[in-house]
Amino acid sequence: MRNLSLAASTSISLPNAHGLISSTATDLDQNIQYIASEQCTADAGVEVEIYKAEKAANQDAKISLFSAFSSSILLQDAHTQVVSLRVLLEMQQLVTVMRGGDIIVVPLEEGVSDVVGTVEGGILAASWSPDDSSLVLVTGDDKLILMTSTFDVLSESSLHLSEFGEDAPINVGWGSKQTQFHGSLGKSAATAPAKTKHTVSPDDDRIPRISWRGDGAFFSVSSVSPTNNFRMFRVYDRQAILQTTSEDVPGLEHPLAWRPSGNLIASTQRFGYEGGAEGRSGRHDVIFFERNGLRHGEFGLRLGEKGKYAVKDLRWSSDSNILAMWIRRTREEESDLIVYRRSHFARYLKQEITAPEFTSVEWHPEKALCLMLTTTSTVIERTYAWETCSESGSVCVVDGSSLLLTPFQTQNIPPPMSSYQLSLAETPIHTCFAGHYDKLAVLSESGRVEVGKVMQPTLARSLNLGHGARFRQITPVGENYIVALGCRGKAEDILLVLQDDEPIEVPLPSLNGRLVPASDCIVWQSLAGEMYNVDSTTKACTLMAKFPLPCWTTRRVVPPDTDILFIGHSESGKLFVASSSVSTLIAPNATSFTVASGFLIYTTGAHEAVFSPVASLSVFVRAEAEADRDTLKNGWEKRRIERGSRIVVSVPSAMSLVLQMPRGNLETIYPRPLIMEVVRQDLDACQYRKAFMACRKHRIDLNVLVDHDQEAFLKNISLFVDQVDEVDFINLFLANVGRSSHTPEVIATICDAIRGDLERKDLTKYVNSILTAHVVKTPPDHEAGLALLLKLRVDNPHLVEDAVKYIIFLVDADKLYNTALGMYDFELVLMIAQHAQKDPREYLPFLRQLRAMQEHVQRFHIDDHLKRYQSALRNLCLAGDDHFDEAISYIERYQLYETALSIWKKTPRYASVLTVYGDWLFERREFRQAASAFVEASAFSKAMIAYEKALEWQQLFDLAIRTDMPEVDVVATAYRIAGPAAKKRYLDAGRVLLDYASDVKEGVITLTQGNAFAEARRVATLHRKPELLEDVIHPASLESRAQISEDLSEMREQLQKQHARLSELRVKRVEEPDAFFGVEDSALQNIDVMTDVSMPFTAFTRYTVAPTATSRASSKRTSRSKRKQERKVGSGRKGTVDEEDYLVKSVAKLVGRFVTCRDEARALIPHLFEFTAEHRAEGSALQDEVEEFERMLKEAVEDIWRKPVEGTEEDGKEPRDSWAARMEEAEKAKRLNPVDAIPKPDVAGTDWRLRLLDFEG
Repeated sequence: MRNLSLAASTSISLPNAHGLISSTATDLDQNIQYIASEQCTADAGVEVEIYKAEKAANQDAKISLFSAFSSSILLQDAHTQVVSLRVLLEMQQLVTVMRGGDIIVVPLEEGVSDVVGTVEGGILAASWSPDDSSLVLVTGDDKLILMTSTFDVLSESSLHLSEFGEDAPINVGWGSKQTQFHGSLGKSAATAPAKTKHTVSPDDDRIPRISWRGDGAFFSVSSVSPTNNFRMFRVYDRQAILQTTSEDVPGLEHPLAWRPSGNLIASTQRFGYEGGAEGRSGRHDVIFFERNGLRHGEFGLRLGEKGKYAVKDLRWSSDSNILAMWIRRTREEESDLIVYRRSHFARYLKQEITAPEFTSVEWHPEKALCLMLTTTSTVIERTYAWETCSESGSVCVVDGSSLLLTPFQTQNIPPPMSSYQLSLAETPIHTCFAGHYDKLAVLSESGRVEVGKVMQPTLARSLNLGHGARFRQITPVGENYIVALGCRGKAEDILLVLQDDEPIEVPLPSLNGRLVPASDCIVWQSLAGEMYNVDSTTKACTLMAKFPLPCWTTRRVVPPDTDILFIGHSESGKLFVASSSVSTLIAPNATSFTVASGFLIYTTGAHEAVFSPVASLSVFVRAEAEADRDTLKNGWEKRRIERGSRIVVSVPSAMSLVLQMPRGNLETIYPRPLIMEVVRQDLDACQYRKAFMACRKHRIDLNVLVDHDQEAFLKNISLFVDQVDEVDFINLFLANVGRSSHTPEVIATICDAIRGDLERKDLTKYVNSILTAHVVKTPPDHEAGLALLLKLRVDNPHLVEDAVKYIIFLVDADKLYNTALGMYDFELVLMIAQHAQKDPREYLPFLRQLRAMQEHVQRFHIDDHLKRYQSALRNLCLAGDDHFDEAISYIERYQLYETALSIWKKTPRYASVLTVYGDWLFERREFRQAASAFVEASAFSKAMIAYEKALEWQQLFDLAIRTDMPEVDVVATAYRIAGPAAKKRYLDAGRVLLDYASDVKEGVITLTQGNAFAEARRVATLHRKPELLEDVIHPASLESRAQISEDLSEMREQLQKQHARLSELRVKRVEEPDAFFGVEDSALQNIDVMTDVSMPFTAFTRYTVAPTATSRASSKRTSRSKRKQERKVGSGRKGTVDEEDYLVKSVAKLVGRFVTCRDEARALIPHLFEFTAEHRAEGSALQDEVEEFERMLKEAVEDIWRKPVEGTEEDGKEPRDSWAARMEEAEKAKRLNPVDAIPKPDVAGTDWRLRLLDFEG
C-alpha cells in the first residue's frame, strides 16, 4: 500500500545541438551520461553528435561534445536513426548501432569514431545482452545475427522460421478439436481449417523488437510475418538457437519487454478492428507471456479521455517491480508515460507524465526507481521513492485518477479493495494527510491541488498553484495552511505557502529537497540531509538538525522534557535519529518505520519489529559510548514478523500495527508495547473496565492492573468492582491474581479487599466471586468458603445448590469433602458428597460409624482419618483419662512427643509423657537430651544410665550423690566410667578413679598412659606414695620414649620413600612431558578405529587402566560405585594419574603428625632428665632423634615445595572467553603442579629442646 512519489528531477539541455536527441547511454563507473543527437542531411545521410554529460553531486552537469560522425538513412519518416547506444565498460568503448547498417565504435578516452562494420540491408533492431558480451541484430533482410562484443559473428539465420523450436510441446490430443463431438457436421468438421484471418494492428510500426531476460540466458524477438501479416515473437537462447514460438494472438502489437526477473514477457494487444482480437472497440490490454510462448494474464489500460493514441514501447525497471508504458497521442503530438506497479495480483497506475514529445524512455540500469526520458532537446532524469501515505490509522493509495482510502480505525479492507474511492481529475503526483485536523491534500503533475476530509471522504475544494513552477510535494501545516514544494527551472526549490490570503513564495537554499510533515511548523530537508525550519513570514531558513545521509522518509517527534528529534530512513536502509547537535544510527538494516503511541516502531531485515520508547531516544542520541547505546537497544522490545514485512500504519486507538507482506496481503498484529501503553493510560485515569477488557482481549496477564500501582488499586477497589461488575469477569481476575507471582500476603490482601466490597454490595449476586476469593488464596481457604455455604444454607437456601456446584468446579471434590469432614459438620459433608456424585457406599458407612461415637472420640477418628495427627491427639486428650494409654500409643506411633508435652503440661500425666519422650530419645542415642527428660520426670535411675552413656560423669556423680546412692555402687560406677573414658580422656579417667574410687595407683597408671607425667608425679606426691614413682612412672616413661622413637622411625621410612618417588616423577615430567601429561599424538587424530594392541597414551589418562579407549565413565554410576571410584582416585597407587598429588598431600599430613609427636617428646624429655641416669641418657637420645628427623623433614619440604621459574606465553595478554580458551585452561589445570594447589606445611615450632641435655656426655 505504497505510492510512488517524485523525489528529485533534473534535466540536461544541449545548447549547441543541431539535431534532436534520440538516445542516451550511461557509464556506471564514472557517472557519465552520453547523449546522441541526430540530424538528417540533404544528401540522404544523418549527422550524429555524441555529447558527454559529467555529473557531480549537487552541481549542474558539465556538457561537452564527445564525438561526431555521419551515416546513411533507413526508414527516415518514422524512426530515429540511432538504433542502439551502449557503453561497454570492460572494453571502454561507446558503441553506436545505426539504422543504416553501420556499427560505430568510439573509445571513451579518445572520442574518435571508427566504423567497425556495416550490415547490408540496414539494421532494424539491435540489443546488447545484460552482461555486454553479446549483440543481437535484426537486419533489413529479415536476418537474425548474433555477435560477440568484438563483433565476431556467432550465428546468422532467417528471422521467420516455420518450426516451433527445441521446446515444442507434445500434443496428445486432449481437449483438441479432433476429439470433440461435432453433432450433425460429422467428423469432417474436426479436420476443417479455421477461417479466421489475423492482421497486424493499425498502430503497429512493423519494426522488430528485441528484449533480453535479466540473466542473459534467453532473448526474445518480436516481428511481423511477411506471409501472414500478423505479429508474433520467438524466444532464443544465448547461441541464437530457437527455443519457442508464441501462440497466435490477434491484435498483438510491437512493444516487447522481458521482465528482468525472467518470469513474464510483456506486450500489448488491441481489440475491435478487422483482423484483430474480438472485443469492444477501443479496448487495449497489456498482456503477458511465459517463456514457452503461452499467455499468462493481462490487464486493461485505463487511459480515459486520451483521444487517439498508440503504445510506443514498454519498459521494466531493473528490480522488475514497475512497468512503464510510453504512449504517443496522435492529434496533440504529445507523449504520455504511464507507470504501473503490480501488488496483490492487481495493477496500480502510480504515475502519469506528459511531455510534448518523448524520443526515448529508459530505466536506469542500477537505480531501480530512476527514470531517464529524452525529448527533442532535453534529457530528463526523474528519481522516485516509495512512500506510504498514512496518518492516524488511515491510508490512501493512488490508482490512476482514483484515490483508494481505507480508515483502519474502523475497518480493515484487504487490497486491492478499499473502504472509499475518491475520483480525481488527474493522476496525483503526491498525497498527504494532516491527521490532527482531519485533512487530506492531493497534488497533481499539472499543479492542481485538491483538499478534502478523511473521516467523511470527500474533496471539498480545489485550486491551481501556477507560479511558473513544477510542484512535486504537498503537506498541510496546521488547520489553515497548505505548503507545496516545487522547483522553477534549474535554479532552486521554492515553497508555496497557501493560506486564506495571497500565497507566499519562499526560496530554498538548494534543489531536490523534501518537506517533513509537521503539525505546527514548516520543516524542509535538503539533499545533504540538513533539516531547516522555514519561516514563511521572514522567509528565513534555520538549521535544526542534520542527518549523515539524505533520508526520504523523515518524522519529527517531540519527546517529553527534551529537544525536538528527527527520525530519518535513508535509501540504503539506515535509520537515524538526530537532534540539534548530533546524529546517531539506530539500525543499519531498517526496512520501514512509524511513530505512534509514544514509540518508534521499525522493522528490520532480520524480520523483527522493534519498539523503542520515544522518551528513550533523547538518552540514546546523547549517549557517548557505543556500549551505552547497545544497552538501551537491548532493553527495547522486539517481535518476530514474517520475512519482508513492512509497516503500513499504526492505529493507536485500536492498539494495532498493520503490516504488508511481500505478496501484498495485510496482517494486523497487536504488539504488547502498544497495548501496554494504552492500558497504563487507562489505569492512570482509573478506567479499570477499559484496561480490563483490553487485557482480556489481547491475553495480557490481568495482574498488570495490580502491578501498575498496587496502592492505588487497593484504594480504588470499590471503583474497580463498580466498573467491572460482571461476575465472570471478577472471577477471571481473581483467578489470575491467585496464579500470580505475588507473595501469599499480597494475594490474600487483594482477595479479602475485593471479597469485602462484594459482600457489602450484594452477597447473593456475587456469591461465586466471594467463593473464588476464598479458594484462590495461597494456601486456599477452603474452610472459609464452606463456612459461607453454611451461612447461605440458613439465610438463602435457594442459592446453596448453585454455590456448592460452583465451589466443586473450582476445587477438587475430595479436598472439599475432607475439609467439610474436618469441620465436623455432617450435613455439610453430605451436601458436598451428594453434589460431587460420590458413591454413597464409600462414605455412608464411615459417617454412620462416626455418628455413634462420643464427641471427642469422634473428632479424634476424623482427624486421624484426615492425617491431622496433632489435632487428633488433642481430641484424644479431651476424651478423658480412660484413653490415656491409647494416647501414649498414638504418640509413639506418629512421634508426637513435642505436641504431647505441650498438651499434658501442668497435668498429672506430664511425667509419664516425659518418661516416654526420654525413652524415645535414649533409643535415638541422644543420651544428653534423654537424661534431661528423665531428670524432669524424676526418673533418676534412667537419668544416671543416660548420663553414663553420654560420658557426662560430672552430672552422673552429682545425681548419684544427691540421690544417696550407696558407696559401693558409687565405686563400681567409677571403675565402670573410667574404663571407656581412659581410651580417649585419660585425665578425666584418672580424676574419676582418684575422686570416687580412691584408687591412687590406678589413677597414676591411667595418667601415665595419657603421657600426663607431670600430673602423675603430682598425685603420687600428694598422696605420699613415692613407691609409685619407681613402680609405675619410671617404667611408663621409658615405654612412652620407645613409642615415640618407633613413630619417628616409621615416619622417617615413609618420608624417604615418598620423597624419592616424587623426585623420580619430576624427572619424568621434564624428560617425557607428553607421556606424563597424556598429550594425544596429532598423527592419530584422523584414525577412526585402533586395535587394543600397543595402545599409546591418550588424553583419557597417563596410565590407563581400561584396555581400550571405550570408556566406562560415560555410563551411569551408582552412589556406591562413585564412592569406590573416589577411593580409587585418592589411593595414590603407583603409576596412576593421581600419584603425584597423593604423595604431596601425604607429606603435608606427615608434617602434622610429626608436630604432634614432637609435642609429646617436648612434654616427656624434662621428666626423663630428672629421673635416673638411664632415663637421662634415653632423654638425650630421644631429643637427638627428634632433632635429626626435624632437620630431615624441613629439607624434604623445601625441596618438594620448590617452584621452578617458568614463563607463560599468555603473559601480558588479555583473558579470552571462548570454547578454545576454556579447553586451554582445562589443559593448563591438568598440567598444574600439585604443590601449587596444596599449601606448604610449616615444620618450625616453638623451642622444644631441653638445653641442659646438650651438656650431657
